[in-house]
Amino acid sequence: MAGRIRDEDIALVRERSPIADVIGEYLQLRNAGGGSLKGLCPFHDEKSPSFNVTPSRGLYHCFGCQAGGDVITFVQEMDHISFVEAVEALAAKAGIRLRYEEGGYTQRGDQGQRQRLIEAHRAAQEFYAGKLLAPEARHARRFLTDRGFARADAERFGVGYAPGGWEALTAHLRGKGFSDKEIVTAGLGGQGRRGAYDKFRDRLVWPVREVTGETVGFGARKLSDRDDGPKYLNTPETPIFKKGHLLYGLDMAKREMARSGRAVIVEGYTDVMACHLSGVPTAVATCGTSFGEDHVKLLRRILLDRGGANARVVFTFDGDAAGRKAAVRAFAEEHNFAAETFVAVEPDGLDPCDLRLQKGAEAVEHLIGDAKPLYEFMVREVIERYDLDTAEGRMAGLDAAAEIVASIRNEGVRKLYGVHLDRWLGIMDEEFVRRRVEQHVRGARTGGGRPRGGPAPAAPPGAAGAAPYDLRDPSLHRERQALKIAVQAPGLAAGFDELDEDAFTAPQHKAVLELIRAQGGVAAAGDGAQWAARLREAAPDEERRAFVTALGVERVEVDGELDERYARNIIDTILVHSANRAEANLKSRLARLDPAADAAEYNRVFAELLAAGQRKRAVRERIAGAG
Repeated sequence: MAGRIRDEDIALVRERSPIADVIGEYLQLRNAGGGSLKGLCPFHDEKSPSFNVTPSRGLYHCFGCQAGGDVITFVQEMDHISFVEAVEALAAKAGIRLRYEEGGYTQRGDQGQRQRLIEAHRAAQEFYAGKLLAPEARHARRFLTDRGFARADAERFGVGYAPGGWEALTAHLRGKGFSDKEIVTAGLGGQGRRGAYDKFRDRLVWPVREVTGETVGFGARKLSDRDDGPKYLNTPETPIFKKGHLLYGLDMAKREMARSGRAVIVEGYTDVMACHLSGVPTAVATCGTSFGEDHVKLLRRILLDRGGANARVVFTFDGDAAGRKAAVRAFAEEHNFAAETFVAVEPDGLDPCDLRLQKGAEAVEHLIGDAKPLYEFMVREVIERYDLDTAEGRMAGLDAAAEIVASIRNEGVRKLYGVHLDRWLGIMDEEFVRRRVEQHVRGARTGGGRPRGGPAPAAPPGAAGAAPYDLRDPSLHRERQALKIAVQAPGLAAGFDELDEDAFTAPQHKAVLELIRAQGGVAAAGDGAQWAARLREAAPDEERRAFVTALGVERVEVDGELDERYARNIIDTILVHSANRAEANLKSRLARLDPAADAAEYNRVFAELLAAGQRKRAVRERIAGAG
């Protein structure tokens, strides 16, 4: 067992490990003046940089959490390793051969556990990369070729092939001096009755690296239907592989991220490759887990994420249900970013890899460039669940979306979203929508729920419950008057057959209209004395039969004599109100459409709106002429 590392070698490690370079591998540092650098502290969560590095003295200190030390201390704390392991890790990077007090240089077996596991992964990556060129890996190469990747691309990203045998890698690592215990601890093998066996077999593998560039695990994609394992298999949790703290591709993307203040989060290894090869070099992906709080912290340190710093994070998701769920999970972490957050979802549901393959690299760049703000995506996602062609649906959609808008921290942005929300819902009352949003803001601050009058959370989308049948409502009273005339005096109700189900607002009224239509309309009433009886007999159930009976015996409320002119006026008024509702609904639908995205649908609805306006004017002119 080697003894204590010599003091002069430790001093040499410090000298040849510039603290700014080492810390810069983990987080973005910027000039703070006076020969100091600053960044977001990696040891506690903060919004403004309080972590300072002084390269001339080789020290760092955080004025927020009081963490501090030299380059060795930093590596110890960041990688959760011992002093000796930190020195050995830095020495290996600097090309220094360490000497120990008992004499001799460090031997491979005497290195700290972390360094041994790193060495094992380096050997495994070289092994896998070499096997990708073997005849037995023809189907693995075909997989890459079919997805638009060349040999040079595989080499750039370190892609390799894990052979189908049980001990191909294990035997190779044993020959390199690694024990079965080390192979299993590294997650490169499993423990069987006869010793270690390969974790990955007959799979394409991608090396997963720390931000510093050290390979700490692999992601493996199955290639054969005979493989009954999961489509993607990742290294299990190990002393050096913590998937919640890793982002695939971050080692390649970090410098451009820091320079541009941009980060793109995709869902898979091939998507990262496709983005980088398409001019989006800031793409990264999670490693078999959902995007979470620790990933946010990792990115914030690279981006030096501060409010007003113009940082931008774009999430890309498949257009399917799983992709949308992933967007919802990302939204849950949005509040941890000071950066602006966006979502890019390809309309045809293509991921970046398939998009590059089918439509070219420019399409990938265009997808990322056209990303929508995450708040907008979430609001639109919510309101799409509601029937926006009804007043009840629009109101329910407003309350659901207002909760999201109310969570926006920036008051100015929140007010602008209130304006957008009015247009997206088609409510056509901007001030009302903004007041509703502010009600939700106040409710959130006080811990209250929805504003009074809002729909119950458990109510299904668009189904706000049946409205009360209250004849104090002028529209209901007018409709009932028209129905009583159609039942009692069909000869006076010549215009009744012009009405359709959209002319009536109550389900009971729509049911009577349907009944009258089934009997040929008032034009087929014939003997008025028998008409009501005919309708009663045709009613499909007792409830509707009773309602027709009530309509047949109630007095028609009219000043003076009931005549054709009065009946025509009632029916025309109903037609005008129906046209008004139709016009409002069409305006609402038109406001929600993007003419650039769907010109045909926009033009169709616009034509319907013009036609509805013409019908309303024709009825109004008839009413005016009759007066």
